[in-house]
Amino acid sequence: MAELQLDHITKTFDDGGDEIVAVDDVSIDIEDGEFLVLVGPSGCGKSTTLRTIAGLESITDGDIRLDGEVINDKRPQDRNIAMVFQSYALYPHMTVRGNMSFGLEESTDLSDDEIDERVTEATEMMGIADLLDRKPSELSGGQQQRVALGRAIVRNPAAFLMDEPLANLDAKLRAQMRTELQRIQEELGVTTVYVTHDQTEAMTMSDRIAILDDGELQQVGTPLECYHEPANLFVAEFIGEPSMNTFEMRVEGDSLADDDFEYPLSASHADAIGDADRVVFGVRPEDIEIDADPEDAHSYAVDVDVVEPKGNENYVHMTFDGAAEDREKFVAAVGGLERVDEGARVVARFPPEAVHLFDADTGRALHNRSLEAVEDPELTS
Repeated sequence: MAELQLDHITKTFDDGGDEIVAVDDVSIDIEDGEFLVLVGPSGCGKSTTLRTIAGLESITDGDIRLDGEVINDKRPQDRNIAMVFQSYALYPHMTVRGNMSFGLEESTDLSDDEIDERVTEATEMMGIADLLDRKPSELSGGQQQRVALGRAIVRNPAAFLMDEPLANLDAKLRAQMRTELQRIQEELGVTTVYVTHDQTEAMTMSDRIAILDDGELQQVGTPLECYHEPANLFVAEFIGEPSMNTFEMRVEGDSLADDDFEYPLSASHADAIGDADRVVFGVRPEDIEIDADPEDAHSYAVDVDVVEPKGNENYVHMTFDGAAEDREKFVAAVGGLERVDEGARVVARFPPEAVHLFDADTGRALHNRSLEAVEDPELTS
């Protein structure tokens, strides 16, 4: 077990004389035994970051430390780090036993009995002890994924690196394996860095999330911190499904205004905005109240365009009543048993305590809803 530190690491590639910055000055301290998820859109640099930790890519600048030791120049096999790939990378001609023991045979001085003991313990932990004599072609995708993970476990590494290991599984098995991976990681207590573009995996599996965009680190925090207190507009719109509703608005006295609606500001909102003349107003779908009091200053008559039933909830897509032809759409999430009809006119309310405000030029968060208030609703009163 070990702490893992990324200290201002940068990775650039030379593309025919043009320099491409894949990872741009990223610093993250990952605690011993922590499960950190790197998440972001395709091409954001998350897999490249993982490969630099593994030693599969050399860094251009900065330091990578494992338990305080700089490992920049160490070969991958000397870093005491195990990596699980999206493709599983199993040897097709070897049995499960052979795949799991091969690395130990080649890189350690363990006896055959000691290797066999490790393999047996790992297969029992992974629930594949009855598959030891099968080859990869005889296994399902989920079983192959368990073998790949078990091959990493037998090495007893200081850290696990996982590059979208569940991407090739169907939705049901992926959900099952998320739980299994959490259980195994907690049981082993191994420092783990997990890469995914799936925010559901990021939110449900991690101790903390590191969000990347265009090679730059946007925010590091717990899932709830990133969801309720996003550092900037990118994080706010990336984390959450459906994503946060956002509107670019003008600051006019003690209100915000655009072509569709006007929103009265509270004193705390006005203080957060300061001298800015434009902001991005944000509210999450589940915070929008439907059939609210029409006399409330933060309530608006809206038209229901589309309703998406999801079973446990419905996504209600709406536009402001009487707005222009190119009026902006937004979405609310309501309970699955709450009846809302397409084409209906309803009253939607944007609660002041749930509002987010961002600088229109930089995207920096000016005001977020209080995470403490989310965890203790009595604080909103």
